[in-house]
Amino acid sequence: MDQKASLVFINGKISTMNPKQQDATAVAVLGDKILSVGSDKDVMKNAAADAKVVDLQGRRLIPGLIDSHIHVIRGGLNYNMELRWDGVDSLAVALRMLKEQAQRTPAPQWVRVVGGFTEFQFREKRLPTIQEINEASPDTPVFILHLYDRALLNAAAVRVCGFTKDSPNPPGGEIQRDANGNPTGILIAKPNALILYSTLAKGPKLPVEYQKNSTQHFMRELNRLGVTGVIDAGGGFQNYPDDYTVIDELAKEKKLTLRIAYNLFTQKPKGELADFKNWTETVKFGQGDDFYKHNGAGEMLVYSAADFEDFREPRPDMPENMEEDLEAVVRVLVEKRWPFRMHATYNETIERALNVFEKVNRDMPFNGIHWFFDHAETISEKNIERVKALNGGIAVQHRMAYQGEYFVNRYGKEAAMRTPPVQEMLKAGVPVGAGTDATRVASYNPWMSLYWLTTGKTVGGLKMYPDERCLDRAEALKLWTMSNTWFSNEDGTRGQIVPGQLADFVALSADYFTVPVEDIKDLQAVMTVVGGNVVYGAEEFKSLSPEIPAAMPDWSPVRTYGGYQERSSASKHALASIHNAFSHGCCGVHAQTKKVRSSLEEVALDWSMGCSCWAF
Repeated sequence: MDQKASLVFINGKISTMNPKQQDATAVAVLGDKILSVGSDKDVMKNAAADAKVVDLQGRRLIPGLIDSHIHVIRGGLNYNMELRWDGVDSLAVALRMLKEQAQRTPAPQWVRVVGGFTEFQFREKRLPTIQEINEASPDTPVFILHLYDRALLNAAAVRVCGFTKDSPNPPGGEIQRDANGNPTGILIAKPNALILYSTLAKGPKLPVEYQKNSTQHFMRELNRLGVTGVIDAGGGFQNYPDDYTVIDELAKEKKLTLRIAYNLFTQKPKGELADFKNWTETVKFGQGDDFYKHNGAGEMLVYSAADFEDFREPRPDMPENMEEDLEAVVRVLVEKRWPFRMHATYNETIERALNVFEKVNRDMPFNGIHWFFDHAETISEKNIERVKALNGGIAVQHRMAYQGEYFVNRYGKEAAMRTPPVQEMLKAGVPVGAGTDATRVASYNPWMSLYWLTTGKTVGGLKMYPDERCLDRAEALKLWTMSNTWFSNEDGTRGQIVPGQLADFVALSADYFTVPVEDIKDLQAVMTVVGGNVVYGAEEFKSLSPEIPAAMPDWSPVRTYGGYQERSSASKHALASIHNAFSHGCCGVHAQTKKVRSSLEEVALDWSMGCSCWAF
């Protein structure tokens, strides 16, 4: 071999995802690509005399994780403003964080908890009450988004948003009221989430320089969890090109630490066709580079085909004009050879969409265009076969890990056992990829998805799927690596640790293949490499981690709490401090005398009974 590697990683347990060479101990990198993979001895033969050698110290090395459905561009603009409850396992701890953050957040800013959690992850198995939120933050506006079913606002936020006794319910939601007709602070997404989107949009935004810093911190957070690439699914209130200025600038400045393939999401009901006609004339599919490129249309193609996924509510019926609207847009996309993706929760919506796709295909053959459904929780086997016949794919997300309890309550355990039917998709030979749908519904933590895929459990511990319907660890990891490259039209360029592919890989905090199953959800990276460059390092690799500016502004929740909360450290810290409060026999907020607890276990018992007044 004439070329010599400038960077070599040795002494690892490498999962290559290559059937011809499944395991190795070393990998050599030249530039941004993998040069060779094999034993330490063989790979070192390809190293230059001055090559940098990194000892993996027996760590498991896997291909970089790729999230095929995340709203990373929108999420990055707001990340530094958001208090993340992702991973917090007690409502009491969550409320304590809320109180602390309210005290440091200056006017006119809000405290925002924007998705990524569910009431079922808490020991208390409930959401906070409006009274608890008001006690935690009497003056600073608070907006808490729970999935896409409701938002909880304190009194200050109700005032700032202008909700009064005389405010009518908007077309996209319901303002819950008390017996006197006054807003309670609860906004219900019925029949869709417009009221949640629009209310959140009333909050102050960060200046552009802070948005750039925020995006860098969100990328670093994803790197910390082992994510090296994403497919951005657009999103509500994410206008193109205005809201892409920050990510464009970071790409031009070579400051991206994630590979981003982005889809364009129409923003205007009844204006979808005009959007896609304009975009297909001004944006070329695939324009960009390996770090930042255009990936087609969706996930919103037309609003009349968007079936809102609030499982607390009955399945919505799409309007009669769905087919007409959808056909017009798909014809434009096929004519311009743009790949596309479509949000579809229910089989009934998928059935009607497939009728349209098959009709267009007869007139204008898709001929290899990579198109796919997102979500597809209740797709039938018949419609899986129809997707296969049109050479389409299905991207699944772990939304059921956060909403499974609601689905079971409405449709029953038997129906829930195949939501989504991943096994049937794989058996049919349909391309299947995995993702999160973060940040507003499920959490962006990929390990929660891998835990859900392999155990069939929700974050609340509900066993939704029998073991035979779960994936083994290797199958699940494949959906998060090489399988996802189909969805960004990058088959064979990344997703495996093989010579010639991009050098994106991750050393893990523990061995994914051998840790106890409950510990999968706690995995993270100790080293993340993108294009041959270390973009994140921890523990023995911390010295390799590049510096990143502090989170801006200085009151950012990220400075204090970071992002996804590790279960063990968060719980131990909270229990210890709360036990100290109990040992003094008094709740500081309500001045209620408490029985002095002798152990952390007794404190935890109070948590499970729903007491949270001491948490402030």
